[in-house]
Amino acid sequence: QVQLAESGGGLVQAGDSLRLSCAASSRTFSRYFVAWFRQAPGKEREFVAAISKSADRTDYADSVKGRFTISRDNAKNTVYLQMNRLKPEDTAVYYCAADTYIFRGQSRQYDYWGQGTQVTVSS
Repeated sequence: QVQLAESGGGLVQAGDSLRLSCAASSRTFSRYFVAWFRQAPGKEREFVAAISKSADRTDYADSVKGRFTISRDNAKNTVYLQMNRLKPEDTAVYYCAADTYIFRGQSRQYDYWGQGTQVTVSS
């Protein structure tokens, strides 16, 4: 099992940047695919980005492609989400999720989740 903890959220203005972190408890973190999801009030949780176990493969939602970058440091058991040129529509609670089998899937397919971190982008 793995426990995940997100951090780095906050209140920023449109055009600003934030870097989210997802710290894992497991020393076998390199065995997990990791993804970021987000959920805005009144909306379903949606996929944002995913990264493979060795970071050789990444994938992004069209809405964030070119603005967000997912990366990982397995030595630090941490996955990052660098968010640039933030927009008000990026406002949501951001969650990281991990799974040993799923590279990119629907939220229900991931076994492990963090508690989320709030990102608010003002216009």
